[in-house]
Amino acid sequence: MSDRPQNGHRKTLLILLSIIAAMVALTAISPTLYRAFCEATGFGGTTLRADKAPGAVAGEVGVRFDANIHPGLPWRFEPEQTTVKVRPGAQTKIFYRAQNLSSRDWTGQAVYNVSPDQVGKYFKKIQCFCFNEQTLKAGQKVDMPVIFFVDPKIKEDPDTSDVDEITLSYTFYPVETRATAR
Repeated sequence: MSDRPQNGHRKTLLILLSIIAAMVALTAISPTLYRAFCEATGFGGTTLRADKAPGAVAGEVGVRFDANIHPGLPWRFEPEQTTVKVRPGAQTKIFYRAQNLSSRDWTGQAVYNVSPDQVGKYFKKIQCFCFNEQTLKAGQKVDMPVIFFVDPKIKEDPDTSDVDEITLSYTFYPVETRATAR
């Protein structure tokens, strides 16, 4: 009797198991890869980081600020101003204000996006509270800065040249840590 059919089945089984293992591994790392892709390209309204603004050029773009809180986080969160007009390339600093409305310390983490989606790669943050978790003591109120600029290339891109308003939106979510979970 020949071992050939049995070896062929074994080989096919090993190939199928390898494919399944690769699919499981890819599924596990997909969120990390997607986040890295969005941060590198500005896809889906993800903003990019920068070290400094290039300097103002002619023109003007409106920026609207939006603030949201997950229902599980007992904070008040709002922009100190709802809109600004900026010159592309000019460094701009605005503030959001957060207040812990509870009688215990809470840690939150902000996620953000920019709309319309195609402008994400042109909205660049130099400093943002969203880069780190924020812990507020019971009743504490803080002003949190965002330093950003709109890349002047926004006016050169046919997909964004007619954009006259950008919305920067944040949502704060609770983060349970040993310091806050009691």
